Amino acid sequence: MSVNANITDKKYKKLALQVTLNGFSFCIFDTLNQVVLSVKEIDFAAYPKAAKVEDYYWKAFTDNPELKDSYDEVIVLHDSNLDTFVPTALFDEDFLGSYLQYNTKVFETDFFAFDALSSYEMNHVYIPFVNINNYLLDQFTTFNYKHTNSILVSKLLDLSKNVDEKQVFVHFSDNKFEIVIVQNQKLLLFNSFDFVTKEDFIYYLLFTTEQLNLNPEHFKVNLLGGVSEESELYQIAYKYVRNISLLDVSDLQKHNDFSTAQNLKHFILFQS
Repeated sequence: MSVNANITDKKYKKLALQVTLNGFSFCIFDTLNQVVLSVKEIDFAAYPKAAKVEDYYWKAFTDNPELKDSYDEVIVLHDSNLDTFVPTALFDEDFLGSYLQYNTKVFETDFFAFDALSSYEMNHVYIPFVNINNYLLDQFTTFNYKHTNSILVSKLLDLSKNVDEKQVFVHFSDNKFEIVIVQNQKLLLFNSFDFVTKEDFIYYLLFTTEQLNLNPEHFKVNLLGGVSEESELYQIAYKYVRNISLLDVSDLQKHNDFSTAQNLKHFILFQS
């Protein structure tokens, strides 16, 4: 096939899916103009009960024909808390499971993967959703995949360049949140927490920051993900932490026409 034919066949469209066991989000990129064209969220709770998670994905793909369009690139982001970051100096690809055994239950049958964050001299080790990957392979033939927190942490480290004070970021999704503490492109702490109430959240935040001797009168917290100034999560953080704000996503908004709330919620997906 000639080069010209290849150019003609190119769609200049990319599909990104952020997958969980309870649903997924997806967005479509115009790669020629580097903008996000559309975004959609799928909640499996709205579907009839199915025996396997793959059945929910089959139904969602049936209901959303744009997922079956032709794309130049497909990327799948695995959104879970079965993950950990390992400095390159301590990393051995032959022992991926050993890095996870301290913060999650690991089985001999588990499949492990890692994303290299070479710019920051570390690797992100995690357990991908193998059953979801297998289903998506039937849909797309080929795709790349990585973990959501690989993007989250690397983007927050990018934002910390030349900022010498310790910065605290909290990213919210359904029933879990990540705390990321950075200082001038160095990752000081990462952890993920399941939570039910706003009191759970503030307890984990204050306890975690206390481990780094951070004073809530002084450190700054940026919130992102599924959160707003009106939410009870923001309100309780405002009560206990002096410097609290939503993350500034104005740079991200230059590449799409979506609201500030949507850019906060899909901070990871939009930068995949």
